[in-house]
Amino acid sequence: MTTGAQTPGNPARPRRSRLRTYLPLGLAAWLVLEIWLLIVVAGASSGLVVFLVLVAGFVLGSIVIKRAGRRAFRKLSEALQQQQSGVMPAAARPNSEGNGLMMLGGLLLMIPGLVSDAVGLLLLLPPIQKAVSRTAERTFERKLREADPGTLGGAFQQARMHRPDGKVVQGEVIRDDRSDAPREPRPPLTH
Repeated sequence: MTTGAQTPGNPARPRRSRLRTYLPLGLAAWLVLEIWLLIVVAGASSGLVVFLVLVAGFVLGSIVIKRAGRRAFRKLSEALQQQQSGVMPAAARPNSEGNGLMMLGGLLLMIPGLVSDAVGLLLLLPPIQKAVSRTAERTFERKLREADPGTLGGAFQQARMHRPDGKVVQGEVIRDDRSDAPREPRPPLTH
């Protein structure tokens, strides 16, 4: 059943973000650089050296990820034990950084390639971790300030009312209750 309201035409396509535009190009350039560096190193030494470097990076990355995961699990279990005993968990120390960057560094070490290994090793250094953490925190706070006002529940409400093709289904629900109890009038549905 339709209400006679015309459905809007195709809305203009939203503009693509810079990240979405340049990310595939950046990934392709990174992949080409990784392959080129592996070929250069293999030509300067041998294929066995390249293979050993890749295996060493994989092993070191898995050790780093395992260690960071154990540390995160230990901190979580300590916080749960403190909470169960009724003691409020102490706030995180201002100098302690999370294990996320350490895990990211381990993952980059596990990915085959020399550039990813170098970036992974840099992320294991505490001064680099602090700088990256501070930059990410400032960027996140700035993006939150720039975001449109509204609540997360409002975003879910809007997502529920709009179909993926952009059309809005307009209508009204009429209940045919035959109960004798008077009911309060409900507020109108708004978009």
